[in-house]
Amino acid sequence: MTDPVNTPEPDERSTEPGAEASVPLETEVERDIVTVRRAPRYSRFMTLGALVGAVVALILTVSFPANDEFDLGQVFGFLLLACAAIGLALGALVALVIDRATARRAKSVTAEHETIHPVDE
Repeated sequence: MTDPVNTPEPDERSTEPGAEASVPLETEVERDIVTVRRAPRYSRFMTLGALVGAVVALILTVSFPANDEFDLGQVFGFLLLACAAIGLALGALVALVIDRATARRAKSVTAEHETIHPVDE
């Protein structure tokens, strides 16, 4: 099997179909130093925090005795707003702390970018 990167392309200016002309190729290699680290997905932590807040709101709604002034749906709605917002904020805070902790273990590596193009004559 041949490597498509090293196979010369047919000359587009060729007059005969299927005729391959040898086109000199030049390879450029660029090296950069990049930082590699793992980072948490903030949206997943925030979503999980909001879901935990919703479960806490449900538990709080059911655990306290019924109120004559408000029905269970209203109490759950108020608690859901508060607990989901707090859970969302706590999830973002946890993701931020994890992000800072993983930033310490970041490693610098050398990345190579190879470009192959025809030689300009």
